[in-house]
Amino acid sequence: MTEGTDPKPDDFSQKIADILNGGALNLALAIGYRTGIFDAMDAMGEPADAGAIAKAAGVDSRYLKEWLGVMVCGGIIELSRSEAGEDRFYLPRSHGDLLARRSGNANLGVYTQEIPLLIHCAMEPVVSGFRTGEGVSYDHYPRFQNFMTELADAKHRDVLVDRFLPSVDDGRMVKRLQEGIDVCDMGCGEGLAALLMAEAFPRSRFTGVDISWETIALAQKEAVRRGLKNVVFHALDAVKMKGDPDYKESFDYVAAFDAVHDQTRPADALKAVHAVLKPGGCFSMVDIAAHTDMAGNTNHPMGPFLYTVSLMHCMPVGRVNGGAGLGMMWGKEKAAEMLADAGFQEVAVTEIPDDPFNFHFFCRK
Repeated sequence: MTEGTDPKPDDFSQKIADILNGGALNLALAIGYRTGIFDAMDAMGEPADAGAIAKAAGVDSRYLKEWLGVMVCGGIIELSRSEAGEDRFYLPRSHGDLLARRSGNANLGVYTQEIPLLIHCAMEPVVSGFRTGEGVSYDHYPRFQNFMTELADAKHRDVLVDRFLPSVDDGRMVKRLQEGIDVCDMGCGEGLAALLMAEAFPRSRFTGVDISWETIALAQKEAVRRGLKNVVFHALDAVKMKGDPDYKESFDYVAAFDAVHDQTRPADALKAVHAVLKPGGCFSMVDIAAHTDMAGNTNHPMGPFLYTVSLMHCMPVGRVNGGAGLGMMWGKEKAAEMLADAGFQEVAVTEIPDDPFNFHFFCRK
């Protein structure tokens, strides 16, 4: 097809068919990941009949047979025949490298759960929002929030202390943490990042802040269970920290992991970060690796997926009560502009080791 021309009708028909097949595969992949079928087949390492796979995965054989039809037609699982003419199914090792839980940071199978979860949680309120312009509250997303927490926690366990923090400020931040500084995790959720840092750097003092009372209660309980005395958690709107004298210029380092773009008042949240930092203090904002101009994202390998997640969650929750509705795809240019408007004169945007989805926006007051 020549650049700048419309696709031929038959080309577009095939594109729609591919989209329908892709959507169906996403749903079936999510089921295979959640039920552990991929892990079972990956562990088998050789072709097996449906009965053996069902037994290994602990699933019903009839449901499995129908699911295998999706996987074979979709090119995920290979079909062969035994000498006796029995169907046998095989998950290639290279496919398991992306779909099985053993794949670690290369795991793409886990992301197949996002779209089905978002449809379950928010399809109707989002459709309604197209007509009313209203946002969608977090109350609609408990299962999705639980999933995203698990996803973020797994990433924190893998990379936060050993890989991400050593990359901050060319390694100088780790040295400061070892010596003892005051740190805030803004939008901390259930607090795992703050807890991991508190364990790794006992001379530093950590504060986790989140608007949700429920998640803060869980974080506090976990801190007690771990016996950590150098971390506290507060249920608080981060924006309100700006005018609170108790927080004025009280932190040496603030971190926000994938939290700013969901804020209803993101500009004010960034100004609050600037206000609570001590002079010379540093801010690490980890957020999506994208461009502000939509045209800059057309070649993004997961552009449609990321825009859909933003449409179904990030943008609607950011529009609650007349909020900004920034959305996940606000992009590095808009982010850098807003950080500058918040008062940060030094903003460095860098890639993150082993994290192709996000940028690290490193700022100094």
